[in-house]
Amino acid sequence: MIRVSNQKCIRLLARKSLAASRTRNLVAVSAIALTTILFTALFTIAMSINTAFQEANFRQVGSFSHGSFKYMTREQFEELKTDSRIREYGLRRFLGMPTGAPFQKNQVEISYCDSNSAHWMYCDPVKGRLPREGTDEAATDLEVLKLLGVTPRLGEQFTLTFPVDEVETTQTFTLCGWWEKDEIVVANHVLIPESRVDAVLSELSIPTPASDGITGLYNMNVMFAGSGQIEKNMNAVLADHGYQSERRDAGLPYISAGVNWGYTGAQFAGSLDLPTVLSISAVLLLIIFTGYLIIYNVFQISVVSDIRFYGLLKTIGTTGRQIRRLIRTQAALLSLAGIPLGLFLGWLIGARLTPIVLSRLNGVMVDVVSVHPFLFLFSILFALVTVLLSTGRPGRLAARISPVEAVRYTEGGKMRRAAGLRMESASADRRSHGVLSGRHRNESGHRTAPAAKKGFLFRMAAANMGRSRSKTAVTILSLSLAIVLLNTTVMFTGGFDMDKYLAANSVSDFIAADAAYFQPGMLSFFSEENAMSPEYLKAVRAQEGITEGGLVYGQTGSVLEYITEDYFRHVQGAWSDAKTVDRLTENAHRNEAGLIQDNAQLLGMEAYALDRLNVLEGDLSRLYEPGSHAIAAVYLSDDYGVPDMDSHWAKAGDRITLRHVEEWEYYDPETGKVYPDKEAAEGQLYDTRPLKYTDVEYEVVALVDVPYALGYRYFGTDQFVINDQTFIRDTGTRNVMLYAFDTTEEANAAMEAFLSGYTTDTDPGCNYESKSTYQAEFESLRGMFLLLGGALSFIVGLIGILNFFNAILTGIITRKREFAMLQSIGMTGKQLKRMLVYEGLLYSLGSVACSLLLTLLTGPLSSKALSSMFWFFTYRLTVWPILLTAPIFALLGFCVPLAVYRSVSRQTIVERLREAEG
Repeated sequence: MIRVSNQKCIRLLARKSLAASRTRNLVAVSAIALTTILFTALFTIAMSINTAFQEANFRQVGSFSHGSFKYMTREQFEELKTDSRIREYGLRRFLGMPTGAPFQKNQVEISYCDSNSAHWMYCDPVKGRLPREGTDEAATDLEVLKLLGVTPRLGEQFTLTFPVDEVETTQTFTLCGWWEKDEIVVANHVLIPESRVDAVLSELSIPTPASDGITGLYNMNVMFAGSGQIEKNMNAVLADHGYQSERRDAGLPYISAGVNWGYTGAQFAGSLDLPTVLSISAVLLLIIFTGYLIIYNVFQISVVSDIRFYGLLKTIGTTGRQIRRLIRTQAALLSLAGIPLGLFLGWLIGARLTPIVLSRLNGVMVDVVSVHPFLFLFSILFALVTVLLSTGRPGRLAARISPVEAVRYTEGGKMRRAAGLRMESASADRRSHGVLSGRHRNESGHRTAPAAKKGFLFRMAAANMGRSRSKTAVTILSLSLAIVLLNTTVMFTGGFDMDKYLAANSVSDFIAADAAYFQPGMLSFFSEENAMSPEYLKAVRAQEGITEGGLVYGQTGSVLEYITEDYFRHVQGAWSDAKTVDRLTENAHRNEAGLIQDNAQLLGMEAYALDRLNVLEGDLSRLYEPGSHAIAAVYLSDDYGVPDMDSHWAKAGDRITLRHVEEWEYYDPETGKVYPDKEAAEGQLYDTRPLKYTDVEYEVVALVDVPYALGYRYFGTDQFVINDQTFIRDTGTRNVMLYAFDTTEEANAAMEAFLSGYTTDTDPGCNYESKSTYQAEFESLRGMFLLLGGALSFIVGLIGILNFFNAILTGIITRKREFAMLQSIGMTGKQLKRMLVYEGLLYSLGSVACSLLLTLLTGPLSSKALSSMFWFFTYRLTVWPILLTAPIFALLGFCVPLAVYRSVSRQTIVERLREAEG
């Protein structure tokens, strides 16, 4: 075989054949552009959201380092920092955090950070510099200076009072630099020299490690070569040096390690498993299939319309391989026009939608639109793959057809020998004569419209759709995809259950409390200083419109419980290594029955708050009796309300004894020497034991889950709930932790305005939460998903409609000869149009029926996946969007065939017959 270099000829033929069909080229370019728009808009939104989420997460974490090794000794720090995997490291040592005025609403951390850690923590001074060693200098942000009333001027002095491992101190610093506080970053920072950290620890006689396990210890922030395998790299660093970070009692020495969860890529890589890979692959295939549906039909039209041209090429020796290359060349030329247009328009659409989406995402205040090169590269790649896949079958059709078959080809007909085609054609002619009954002439001798049998045109339309079942299926599926996507979006967002969402975040219209209560990162335990002020409570209660409400009292004294050794080990094992657990168990105080003494927490609740507890077991009725000895044990539950039955030891029906301690005794555990008070014991080896106390027996009547909004908002020890009168009697205190209440709808706005003004102007040490805040947050989240799903449905809908248009156009173009024959034997134009309308209605209404079926089949399956992703989602079958789109699609089914037929029917019957016979 002689090989002839004919690539240039193929390219010339491709260009010339394209130039001869400008209208069809416009449709093809539009299809490719629309598909590229879909890809580009989706990738733009996805990558922009990822970038914004990642940057917002960094700021919420407070650092963009890859991870950190926490609470190490100096020796451990010096050992790990030399590891070859670590590209860069930064050191941080925490000293203290002021909680009093004026920082009730701010988390201010005082620590030492080297230049790397300061930079990674967004603490780069815009004026001045970081503090120098051996000085009293400090650098901080402008918000701290504003709260202190200090003018931002280098050399200005300011004073802070703060606890260091529960020992309060007052220190004065000289301002050496400052920066703007990023509103997303949770904590404010005051950075001081490492020498000052050591000096304060020495001054206050704080040991290293301190009793809180945090103060003064070494935290090493690290950067690796890349962010893809952060957790793996951190575990490898620990393993190489003989450490682990799983549990303190897991065997090898323990070092706490944290991966920066802001790196979405790292989190994704860590969670990449077979189901995840399959899910991502399914989504990508769905996207490609969506584009395939339209481009395939466009090229199918092109091949069918030019089928005689390809037959002629075959007669002069063109091979099937060359014809396939010709079609691929045409596709490439059309892509050169369609893909750049789609990239531009898709990015514009994505850029306009991204800020709207980001504005509805709670906590994401980073406004960024991605222009990453991968965005456009992925879009181009997906578009090209879709185009190549879409041209495959039409190319094979054109390559296999013979010249004779090309002349006789009709839609739905199979390629066969010429004789077979002639027989099929003759048979088709006979069927055409038989489709009409009662053909007659009028008095003038003119042939009149045949009297078609009732329902015949509809049956004929249905039969026509069955001629090319694959095309019919593709068209119906294309239209169905848009409807299903829209219905799924509405069903998904309609399944967002506000009651579930509010139940986890808010159980009343308003909650008023001390500002520290709403800062769980600052409040490690409740104290009298954190109690709601009587003035604030009185001012709130004096407002009009309160319908009901209730107080929750917080424990400020000491309460002890007595638990088994197994449960004690279970609890301590989560925080300490095996040796430490053994030591704690050995040194634990026990009662006469051998049970171990441990701390407990009480909540005193009025009836309003008791009504809002989630009862897991038992009955709360006795808990409402003032002064009763009924008590409820508090268990933990996850976001889905599933309780952890190992999170407490008390069971319904148990009789338990709690010890209310009024006074402690401080003593040396080795010598037995008793110290007169805590101050005398400071700096010495000492232990404590109850000196003055009251034992109270209670009956556990219920196991409950306390809503986050009504609890301590931190969990350290076992908790119990009693009613308010029993609480006041047994603890001897009446410190109000919060006041939760409801208002009338008319008074809601006035109460919001009052609380906002009071907590801002009258007493900034107070704060509040309102249900309307969470409602707005919920609606914003739902609106964001509705917007995204609606936009995607609109784009896919356009693809479906264009595909529908192409399907009708294909059917009419490939059946021009048949239509001419039908009209030549008496079918009127009105009858022909009615038949085409029936076909259009079968397409459109068939897609509605298909959508309904797909929704009924996939709804229950998808609900499980959605419920696992969104704890506040409740599946509710929704079909009204399908029913709503049915009239719209029926109108399309009616109008599109008429519009397409009108453009084709401009030729006379004779011209169409001659063209077909050509």
